[in-house]
Amino acid sequence: MVFRHFFDLAALKANNGSTTNATRHFRSRCATQQFRQFRLAPFIVLSIRNLSKTFSSAGEPVHVLRGVDLDLRHGERVALTGESGSGKSTLLHLIAGLDAADGGTIRLEEIEVTRLSDAGRASLRRDRIGLVFQQFNLIPSLSVADNLAFQARIAGRHDAAWTKELVERLGLGSLLKRYPEQISGGQQQRVAIGRALATKPSLLLADEPTGNLDETTAEDVLALTRDLVARTGCGFLMVTHSLHLAATLDRHLTLHAGRIA
Repeated sequence: MVFRHFFDLAALKANNGSTTNATRHFRSRCATQQFRQFRLAPFIVLSIRNLSKTFSSAGEPVHVLRGVDLDLRHGERVALTGESGSGKSTLLHLIAGLDAADGGTIRLEEIEVTRLSDAGRASLRRDRIGLVFQQFNLIPSLSVADNLAFQARIAGRHDAAWTKELVERLGLGSLLKRYPEQISGGQQQRVAIGRALATKPSLLLADEPTGNLDETTAEDVLALTRDLVARTGCGFLMVTHSLHLAATLDRHLTLHAGRIA
């Protein structure tokens, strides 16, 4: 289609010696076409190929990941389950650059994570990845408001309007001046989710984010997370033991014997 537009442009130039109107027409048609293609086919934010990781235990190798392949698109919400020790958390740590793989590739958008230095992976985490853990990991000496904005300010991407929207959607308006120890576990996890999304990351990774919450609170927190992921369009990969919660996401994968089923 683009080639046909190019030849149309060449013909118009030959006929009247002017490309002004033709150029505008060409650019407009191409821009419209690219927009439609983007809307119809969301691009892949995370691509993993043949990923492997081995640890040593009592002098013996333990092959945790044995050639993992995974693609995740922008806006897609995926749950990852598996028995304890199957390598779920290890996989998330490798994606986030908290550890280095032994083999294979991890690509986040246009960046090959497995080729980055320690400093490069830290920058990637700061700028493009949101992390949510089971233990909340809030900073005790900072208020809820400062915890929410912490990562975004470090990354130089603080957006006051977006932070305000997060506060409203997460129901944190009355808690902004409190400290982590003064709020409940469910409220702390909401703060952690808001902090992770405040930078508008390309990818949100969550490792058992509802593990310390009761069932009702867990469902509420995950529902909020699903809505906010849909709002930002980032990819979302969540490790969980709950098959019930896994079923509420777009796709459910299982890690078994070092591979994704």
